[in-house]
Amino acid sequence: MPLTIRRFSGGQSNPTFLLATSDRNYVLRKKPDGALLPSAHAIDREHRVMRALSGTDVPVPSVLGYCNDPTVIGAEFFIMTHIEGRTFWDARLPDLSRDDRAVVFDEMNKVIAALHRIDPATVGLANYGRPGRYLERHVARWSKQYLASETQPIEAMNRLIDWLPKHLPAPGVTSIVHGDLRLDNLIFHPVEPRALALIDWELSTLGDPLVDFAYHMLTWILRSDEFRGIADADLQALGIPGADSYLALYVERRGIAAIDPALWNYHLVFGLFRLAAILQGIAKRAEDGNAASADALETGAKARPIAELAWRKAREWLDAR
Repeated sequence: MPLTIRRFSGGQSNPTFLLATSDRNYVLRKKPDGALLPSAHAIDREHRVMRALSGTDVPVPSVLGYCNDPTVIGAEFFIMTHIEGRTFWDARLPDLSRDDRAVVFDEMNKVIAALHRIDPATVGLANYGRPGRYLERHVARWSKQYLASETQPIEAMNRLIDWLPKHLPAPGVTSIVHGDLRLDNLIFHPVEPRALALIDWELSTLGDPLVDFAYHMLTWILRSDEFRGIADADLQALGIPGADSYLALYVERRGIAAIDPALWNYHLVFGLFRLAAILQGIAKRAEDGNAASADALETGAKARPIAELAWRKAREWLDAR
């Protein structure tokens, strides 16, 4: 049977390829080549969590096989079904109608709330992450990841590395967290505003769902020129919910109490810090020649302004010194 292979464009993480045959299509996802940061590009964890979520209210592709032998194609990889649909890179959704934009954001909110409602033990993921101290560990982890990938010193990152662990809130509940909840990590139906699959699970673990959701809601904090944000958009005219109403809908769907504003703002600051650390990792891979995307250098350059925004917000919202 003839097989054609084409690499998907976009994304900065694990290289992903379309495997096309005369009968059906598949997707292969693998670790990048070259030296990698410890614990990054967890292909095996992506495979495990998607298998576990199959049949739940969280739509995922069907995973078909995982190979941990790097001699087969040069790196660990897994294969999953190909979901025919649309990926939206611009959160303003310029090609959709006002009504469809509202439905897309509602679908996204629904999928995330469904994920955070799942009891990990019921899907075989009770041991998918370390118990307790999730935020504390992740402040330390992303501080370490940033320092390991630093190409030029960023003063705002150093300030946040010092400030964040000193002001940690009390631990929250534990759920399955995706780790990179963005609109472009959802595949939508080819013509309907309906979510078909949540993808890119390499950062998933067990942790605090508010950390996960706050990172997702950075879209409302950032401008379009900063990192795919909508802070500079007329949301009412577009039919996109404002930050307060979107958060309230998530709280309702989770069935939890209203979130303390100071707690929420700390999570937003940490989310910006984490995003800056991720972008710095992209910059480092671009410098080393191991980037998964041609525009990695430009994307990585956004680390500094987002770090500076995080430190400004910490001072504005939380009186950081």
